[in-house]
Amino acid sequence: MTRFATVGLLALACLAAPLGALPAQAQADRCPKLVATSPFLAPAAPLTLPAAYLEPKQVSLTYIGHSTFLIETAGGVTVATDYNDYVRPAVVPRVATMNRAHSTHYSLNPDPGIEFVMKGWREDREPARYDQEIDDLWVGNLPTNIRDMEGGTIRNGNSIFIFRAADLCIAHLGHLHHTLTQEDLGALGRIDVVLAPVDGSYTLDVDGMVEVLKSLEAPLVIPMHYFNQGTLNRFLDRFASSRYVIERQDSPQIVLSRETLPLKPTVVVLPETR
Repeated sequence: MTRFATVGLLALACLAAPLGALPAQAQADRCPKLVATSPFLAPAAPLTLPAAYLEPKQVSLTYIGHSTFLIETAGGVTVATDYNDYVRPAVVPRVATMNRAHSTHYSLNPDPGIEFVMKGWREDREPARYDQEIDDLWVGNLPTNIRDMEGGTIRNGNSIFIFRAADLCIAHLGHLHHTLTQEDLGALGRIDVVLAPVDGSYTLDVDGMVEVLKSLEAPLVIPMHYFNQGTLNRFLDRFASSRYVIERQDSPQIVLSRETLPLKPTVVVLPETR
């Protein structure tokens, strides 16, 4: 897998996934920081209180449901992914990321207590760009295209959001509708944890999602957006013949660190909180 791409390699053809952020100088042992050409501006805020149950080099993921996870850093920063009006965590997050495809992936009325609302698209269909440091969390994004209801293309309608905390790089694929190019993979760099939609229909088909996950080469994959156990099992059955270990967890929460990443590529199924 190509780990870093030069600016010249990041010009994509019309039908390819557009790159909304470009890799900066990145250390080999970390995912690259994607540099936004127009910075996300937000008011300064006081430091949040540390999460008492996390060690300094740990991060917590809790599967709320559908495509929403609650991410908590050791420094106390909270994130809700694909924040919407139907599936929400019990706490008001400090950061909310959203995607355009369906109303279960965004909110027109986010809680006013959310400090950073990050929409993964722009109304003019130009790529959304984020490069945001929030205490011990960094958030970037890689815009991708989505299908409309008639089968056409909505450019830059989705973002793969990347969260870097505790020396881990977590990629939330959002409502991904196509496979990734080598340029995309180069921009994303090393990904440790992938939060992947595995419904096989509304997003990518199962074979397409398997291709994406294998190309990312992340040691840990956590499925989401699968509606029912039959859909989930279809995805897991497809992975059963690959080199991935399949594990199911009783708790919707998992605490991660670089030291505890699996040695073999692993799919961990978390139950929904709701």
